[in-house]
Order: sequence, then C-alpha cells, then structure tokens
Amino acid sequence: MKASNIQYCPEYFYRYIHKTDDLDFITLLQLSLEELNQAPLVQWEIIGDKVYADGKWTIKQILQHLIDTERIFTYRALAFARKDKEIIPPFDENEYNEVAQVSHRSLVDLLDEYKNVRKSLLSLYLSFTPEMLQNIGKMASGEISVLAFPFILAGHQRWHFGIIEERYAHL
Repeated sequence: MKASNIQYCPEYFYRYIHKTDDLDFITLLQLSLEELNQAPLVQWEIIGDKVYADGKWTIKQILQHLIDTERIFTYRALAFARKDKEIIPPFDENEYNEVAQVSHRSLVDLLDEYKNVRKSLLSLYLSFTPEMLQNIGKMASGEISVLAFPFILAGHQRWHFGIIEERYAHL
C-alpha cells in the first residue's frame, strides 16, 4: 500500500507525508533506512552543538527527537493495529528533548539507535496484515489509519534532515 491509499490522517501530518514518494510502505521504510546510513556524519560532527538561532535544537537533539517520535508513533501504530479504542494523548516534544539530555552522547550512538528503532518499525509493519493497515485509531489530533505512520515517520526524517541541510550547513 502507498501514501495515496491513506484514508484517515489529521491534516497536520500531510506536511511530512508530502515529503515522501508514493511507494509501498515497506520500500519507503527501507529507503529511509538507507538515507540514515548516508547521513553526513563528518559534516554534522564539525557543526557539533551549534544551533542556527537561539532556542533551536542541536543536531543531537534533532536526532533524539526523531528517535522519540519514532518510538511513540510505533506504539500508536501497534495499538491501532490491535484495535485499541483509547484516544492516544499527545506528547510535548520540547519537554521530551529537554529531559533527554543528549550532550553526553555521540552522533554515531544516536544514529545507531535511530537505525535500530527504524528496523524495529520495519519488522512491526512486515507483521501487519492488509486489514490491520486499514485500522483506524484516535489521537488527540484526530483519526488516523495504521497505514499513515510509515509515511509520516519517513517524511518527518526528511523534514528534519532538510532543516539540518538548509540551516546548519553554514555553521
């Protein structure tokens, strides 16, 4: 199934979905894992803990945000695939990032963790039936199908990598 097959998704998340190609979700997740493997680690190491403006995250903090979001959305996908009827509450990405305290971690460590989380998401999605992919769950922001999550997460990665490329490369 492709992004064009998504029937339920809060409008906000289309900013990420539109960053993806209309591929089947497995191919998309594999491609996004390849994009992680090609991250410009040497360039990011040079940038270090610099930020492009006051109050913005470092590259390490961006990676931690991507990891946290992937874990949270993977749980949501699992819950909705299993027909959990609870409304899943939002999370405050800034509070999560503040508490994470990533300054002591290396970029290599964060990228390795992110790759492992992405591989776990891929394994989970390989276990889903076509019916499970169409299941609908409720988040605070609205109804969403299980199928939407891989596209949101792959696009979320591209969104933030694009920000790094556009706003951090000159630092």
